[in-house]
Amino acid sequence: MSAWEDLPVIGTLAELTRLVERHRRLYVRWSRGPEADLSAASSTDDLTGVPMPGLSANPLDVEEWWRGRPVELWVARRLHDYSHLPRDKGPDVRPWILQGRETGRGPDNEPLVAEVRPLCRLEPRVIDEARDQVTRQEHDWGPLRRGGR
Repeated sequence: MSAWEDLPVIGTLAELTRLVERHRRLYVRWSRGPEADLSAASSTDDLTGVPMPGLSANPLDVEEWWRGRPVELWVARRLHDYSHLPRDKGPDVRPWILQGRETGRGPDNEPLVAEVRPLCRLEPRVIDEARDQVTRQEHDWGPLRRGGR
């Protein structure tokens, strides 16, 4: 199952949080979807054009130091960090969840993932919920974004 329309849909942040609590080695990938990604099998460094040994993705596994804090806030932050990508790379760039094996690190220290198994896609409202969670926190936090030229 790799076509975007065939992937199960996660409709709420709470639903995604439950998935993260039940499974390990989950990642969020912002791209044009599994079909395009799996045919390429790797990401390319935007600066140099060098192919990398896997797809860049962001881990959803909760780090040990976070224990005891709300998992939903952890997941919200992980989603919010790269929520700028559809604006920067095009509206057909969307978040989806995968499992896989880390094969290295990309130039932004992001995991590169191989043996990818697409699990589900996210409704846009999940990203809205993540943004709302993050903005309700005591300290300001925006998505990770490099300045343009």
